Order: sequence, then C-alpha cells, then structure tokens
Amino acid sequence: MSGASAVGNLDMPKRGMPVTIITGFLGSGKTTLLNHILQNSQNLKVAVLVNEFGDINIDSQLLVAVDEDMVELSNGCICCTINDSLVDAVYSVLERSERIDYLVVETTGVADPVPIALTFLGTELRDLTRLDSILTLVDAETFTPDHFDSSAALNQIAYGDIILLNKTDLAAEEKVNELERYIAAVKAGARILRSQHGKVPLPMILDVGLSNYDTYSPAGESEHGEHHEHEHEHEHEHEHEHGEHCEHDHHHHHHSDHLANDGFVSVSFQSDRPFLVDKFEKFLYEQMPQDVFRAKGLLWFKESSDRQIFQLSGKRFDIQQDDWPQKKSNQLVFIGRNLNAGRIREQLEACLDRQ
Repeated sequence: MSGASAVGNLDMPKRGMPVTIITGFLGSGKTTLLNHILQNSQNLKVAVLVNEFGDINIDSQLLVAVDEDMVELSNGCICCTINDSLVDAVYSVLERSERIDYLVVETTGVADPVPIALTFLGTELRDLTRLDSILTLVDAETFTPDHFDSSAALNQIAYGDIILLNKTDLAAEEKVNELERYIAAVKAGARILRSQHGKVPLPMILDVGLSNYDTYSPAGESEHGEHHEHEHEHEHEHEHEHGEHCEHDHHHHHHSDHLANDGFVSVSFQSDRPFLVDKFEKFLYEQMPQDVFRAKGLLWFKESSDRQIFQLSGKRFDIQQDDWPQKKSNQLVFIGRNLNAGRIREQLEACLDRQ
C-alpha cells in the first residue's frame, strides 16, 4: 500500500520531464538565451543546469535564495550547477518537493552534445526524463565553416534539432541568408530560427518534440568509434554498483579527448597588481592571438577605482563597471585554439603596474 502511494507521488511531471540541451560554440549567446528563458517562463517552472551559475546575470529582484549549488527564483525557476556528475545534478532537481515542469541543460562551448544526449537516453534517466530537442546557437556575425575544424562544433550543428541564428542584427542580411542555406545543407530538416540577444518565443523552442532518438546511436558509433557502445555496456554492468559515477567518468574523459584533439586551450591569469590601461589596450588590440574565441574576467586598472567586468567574444568585447565587493585583483580566462599560454601570461605581466 505504502509502495503504491510512493509511486503515485512520483507521477507528477517528474516522469518524462522534457529536457532541452542548449549547445553552441564559444560566445554564441547561450547564457543570454538562458536568462531569457528564466525571466520569461511565466507559468512554466524551469530548472536550468549550468556549469557556473555565476555567469548568469539574474535580476536581483528575482532571487529568493542562493546556496552552494542552487539558485532559487521568485518565479519558481531554479538554477543548479553541474559539479561532477550531470546525472547527480538531474536527480537534485527531480528529488525536489516543488513542481518543476521543464529541464534545460547548457553545455560548454566546446562540448559535443551527443554524449550529453546519451546520458538521458542510456541511463536510468530515460525513465524519468524525455529528451525534447537539442538547440544549437550560432553567432551569425562570426560563424564560418572553419569552426568545423572542431568535430565538437560540427556535431553541435549536425545533431541540432533547432538551430538559432543569434546576433542577426550584427550580420548583413546576405550573410544570414547564406548561413541559413549552409546550415540546411549540413543538417537537413533542422528548424532554423533567427534571434537577437537570444530573444525567441519560448513555444518555438521548448516542448517541441523534435528529438529523434534513432539519430544518436548510429552516428555516435561512426563519429566516435566504439566509445558510446562501450559506454552503454559499462553502465548496464555497473548500474547498481556505481550508479552514475562511472558514466560521468566516461563523459569527462570523452570531453577531454575532444579538447585535446581539437587543440582547444584554456589560459588563466591572476595578479594582485593592477593593469595600466594603455598597456592592456595595446595587448587587446595588437598582441592578443587571433585564435582566442572567448575571454572573460575581472580587471583592475590603476587609473580606476571601479571593478571592470570584461567579456570578449570573437572580435567584440564589452567592459561593464561596478564596485569591488572584495580585495582588488586581476582574474582573466582566455579560451581558444592552439594558444601559447606562456606567451599570453608574459604579455599580460608586461601590462601590470611596476610600482
């Protein structure tokens, strides 16, 4: 009797909760789209799984509570970080007493979405969730076929059910039309939408039922050798022993391989001394490698008492000012292909105030 009532309690939206995977190359606007979803979900209670919710600029009026791994919003949405295991993060949402209608998972900019899709299709999550679609953002201004030097970037398009051409206001109409034709040739049948600042009507992208489960396995085997097949066997053999942890290990290893194969590098820099504005500008305009796709961080300039929040995507960058909440320091991260970390750090050191 008690067992039946326990099962009844799980029947809400927790069984077959729809899932959208948001992917897209570095700087394509994934975080902006997530903000749009969180702030315009109306009666839909959405959970967003991200690598760092610190990147999501949530309106302070929406915030209700923040703990180590989760942000709660006044509209009933939550934001949860994926620490070690995606499966663990999904369970932390499913096990909440409050009703959650929809799950959105953001991948990193250099991630292949296929292993993430397989996490929902090939583990115990398949009985609790329903993969609705893979949504791929494309920066309409900066995208070129050269992005496909990266197999992860190619898969983001090839497996996208919805392709969102973002930042169309920054690209000529002719280029956007050409891009649409190109993407339609790469992924026949994809729903191609246009947007600016990630603004798109949510019914066009959520609960659309576009995911075709049959597309993942055969392509997974041809693209990645025997990896996915082994992954499934491994999970079935050890499901009761290790649960989700062994599955995560495989995915983590898979992503690392992609990073290494594609030549992507993440370079970080920190300093307790301030930059000089003119020297940092020279680095930005004259020295920074062409292959930096994305950069972000906190800047401390000798000439200013404000904290500078720095974001760079492709050739564009933006700096916002606010107050320092803690001790001043420079903290920067650059992501790109085949970067010389030592050289970049050396150039940034040369921008620091010597006094």
